[in-house]
Amino acid sequence: MVKRSIKSKNPVLIEFSKKVRNRRHNLGLTQEELAEKASFHVNFIGGIERATRNPSLTSIIALAKALEIPPKSLLPE
Repeated sequence: MVKRSIKSKNPVLIEFSKKVRNRRHNLGLTQEELAEKASFHVNFIGGIERATRNPSLTSIIALAKALEIPPKSLLPE
């Protein structure tokens, strides 16, 4: 039996990651700048944007504040 080394990504996380990345780009922020504004490590931001991290509600709120948008704007419909 061959194990898959690549995990299937959750569609909800993929949509969330796209919204975070697009907003960050629209604001002209680097991942490092967003991490600093949200008080996260840059690796955490990278994981969110690759859809490999599943952020908590408090993390979503901190990201939304740093991205200057309401938290619901980051959530898939």
